[in-house]
Amino acid sequence: MSQITTQRYGLCQAIFGWMNFVLVIPGIYLLLGLPLTMREYGWSGTEIGLFQLAGLPAVFKFLLALPVQRFRPGKRHYSNWVLWLVLPLAALLWLISDQSILAHRIPLFLLALGISLLTTWVDIPLNALVVKLLPRSEQMRAGSIRSMALFLGAIVGGGVMLVLQGLWGWEAPFFLMLAGLLVGLLLMSLLKEDKLLTTAPEIPHQPLTDFAGFFRQPEARLWTLLLMTCFPFVGAAWLYMKPLLLDSGVKAQDVAWIVGVGGGIVGAMASVFSGRLVRYLGIARAIPCYLLAALLALGALTLAVVFKWDQRWLMSSIFLVAVAMGGISSLMFGLMMFFTRNERRAADYGLQASLFVVTRLTFPIGAGALLDLGGYSLMLSALCCGVLAVLVTVLLVRNSLVRMTQYTARLSGRDS
Repeated sequence: MSQITTQRYGLCQAIFGWMNFVLVIPGIYLLLGLPLTMREYGWSGTEIGLFQLAGLPAVFKFLLALPVQRFRPGKRHYSNWVLWLVLPLAALLWLISDQSILAHRIPLFLLALGISLLTTWVDIPLNALVVKLLPRSEQMRAGSIRSMALFLGAIVGGGVMLVLQGLWGWEAPFFLMLAGLLVGLLLMSLLKEDKLLTTAPEIPHQPLTDFAGFFRQPEARLWTLLLMTCFPFVGAAWLYMKPLLLDSGVKAQDVAWIVGVGGGIVGAMASVFSGRLVRYLGIARAIPCYLLAALLALGALTLAVVFKWDQRWLMSSIFLVAVAMGGISSLMFGLMMFFTRNERRAADYGLQASLFVVTRLTFPIGAGALLDLGGYSLMLSALCCGVLAVLVTVLLVRNSLVRMTQYTARLSGRDS
């Protein structure tokens, strides 16, 4: 690989990381940061879980992907789609920055829903562009960068923004989000979406996407099962970490620093090292190892809650959950790109993202109901059982997992 090509790939990875970072902050701030405020105002666990329905548009990514795949506005197909979707997103962020919105729950929910719709939609052309410009050998790294961006976004959206809101008022976080999006649009102009940078051609004038074709890929059904079950149990537990510490007597500002900032840093570091670890272990061994790590982390957290261990043990187990979540999310995002066919990049990515979000959104609702029914002990015990069930399933289908690994290896070797 020439030095110029390496630099081009590096530039693409950097811009991709920044855009994922600034696009994830609004959703994290509204859906993961606000539960702390909600708990302060007396919201129940079920109500906090139901507010996550503002993220419902992500379930329909497979439908949002169809116009992105079919309509090509000029030579900069995906780049222009990003521009068209980011501009109205900026307008909604400006509207929600009005502090009076806090007194109106329904308008607040609707604005959050609109912001979620646009950030969900723009994620499709952005990641389709990454798949278009990067070879398969670079895509696991792209998955690590995306996971790292999510955790850095969690630091800012779930921690720093809460601190800034307390210092400078409701408007400050949204103005900073607007600035980040504008910088991202300027960076996007540096990418040349042309044939020289495209690693594989797209078939022009495709009819409406044949989603069934996605499942005809080797071991795609096993991958779909893993996509929908590996992450959501850990993700549901993470959603309730802030309320857990708040109910344990930790001050709200300290919770923002511990979980939002500290947990985000730990998760981001785990995401960075995850890509290298996957290359060393191989996908077939990495998946069960990562699930085992998640089970041990959730088990430690459950024991700390059940036996009311010292807060230092509780916080340590929370950081272990962050490590497990960072590793699993990095692995999942990387494999999502591997299972994206060159001729249907946007549609296949949108389908996988929808499947991923279905369980990511519904599990917190069930977890919140368990929290109200039996407290944190019941909720965390149930989540541990869920991870254990997935781990056992993975071990039982190990041969299929090996075949899936061989398929992704052939893709990487073909396109590198």
